[in-house]
Formats: sequence, C-alpha cells, structure tokens
Amino acid sequence: MSGGPSVIRLLVVDDHTLFRRGLIALLSQDARFAVVGEAADAGEAQRRAAELQPDLILLDNHLPGVTGVDALAGLKEAAPGTRVLMLTVSEDERDLAAALKAGASGYLLKTVDGDALARAIERTMRGDSVVSPEMTGKLVAAFQALNGRDAPAGAPPPAPAADPVASLSPREAEILRHIARGASNKEIARALAIAETTVKIHVQHILRKLGVDSRVQAAVLATSRGLG
Repeated sequence: MSGGPSVIRLLVVDDHTLFRRGLIALLSQDARFAVVGEAADAGEAQRRAAELQPDLILLDNHLPGVTGVDALAGLKEAAPGTRVLMLTVSEDERDLAAALKAGASGYLLKTVDGDALARAIERTMRGDSVVSPEMTGKLVAAFQALNGRDAPAGAPPPAPAADPVASLSPREAEILRHIARGASNKEIARALAIAETTVKIHVQHILRKLGVDSRVQAAVLATSRGLG
C-alpha cells in the first residue's frame, strides 16, 4: 500500500535572522514541507547542504561576503540533486539573469505571499521553473544579459547563430508557447489533451534543442522570439 506524497525537505538561507525565522515558522505550519536546516551565509549554507541533502534550498541573494548567485555553484556541487529557488528583494534583471545562468530553478521576490510561495516550491519540485509575476516583464532583458548583449562598449559582437527555435517540431513549438505563458506540465497536458508524461518528454527535448538548462530560460528565449 503506497503512502501519501513525500514531504519536501527545505534548507532556508538568509542572513536576516528575523526574516529567516519567520519564514521557517510559516513553512513549518504546512504539512507538505519540513525545514531541515537554516544558514545565514554562503559557507554555512554549503556545509548544511552537503550534510542534509535537502530537496530544495530557498536562497537569498544578498548574503554577507558571497552573494547567493555566486554561491549557487558550490551549493550544487555540495548537493547535486537539490533544486535552488532564489527568494530575494532584488528586482534587477541582471540579478535574474545571473541566477538563471548559474542554474537556479526560479526567482521569487520576498513580497510573495505564503500560499504563492508554497505553490512555487511544489512547482519547482515537479520540474517547473517559476519567476515572480513582477519579474516576467524583465525576462527578455535577462535573456539579453544571458547572451552577452550587455557586453562593454567596444567588445566584438557575438557571432550569429542559427535560431534554435526553428529546430523544434510543431508540437514542441506549441508546448514552448505554453511554457512561455507560465503553464505547468499538468496545465499543458490538459490544454493539449495529451498525457503529462508525454509533455515531460517533449519538454526535455525542447530544453536540449534550445541549449538551455531550465524552463525559465526556455520561456525567456520563446518570449524574445515573439512566442507565447
């Protein structure tokens, strides 16, 4: 007899003690989550991640010494199977771009309410990538930053490359449009009347063909091409 859904094990990383403890108290009231650890800086976060191997890390960007974005590589090395969800006050598209490039699964602002945060954590664990609604308008700017279009004056322009979107099949392009609108795999499956597992396979193919690591990066690329 199978049990209920697994509890999502969380590590909370934030240098503001009051906010961190409040967030832990909020998440601990939800039976879907178990906060297994906390950290106030990048070094402590890496040690705790290696020790605990959490399912997901909630990571602030403004940490003492090393930023959360700069800490991402070390966290992923310490806990390879762990997803990282940025939770920050920064609305700067450069921070968004840096987080996505470093492998964050999503980018949320600290203005997010508890219910939306819980949904974002669950979506991230299902393999979706989430971005705060306030940041969606900055995705194209983030995409430009990811592709070096903000290079210093005088720097040589990047070499033109074939449009990877053109390599997608009609079905993959259709699914990419849904991804660009922020739809989850379940919502895409319902809209297209196909199995959710089929959507997951298509999404894997889409990410590989586009040469990106996450759904957010795929959505940014789609938005820049006028899809969605």
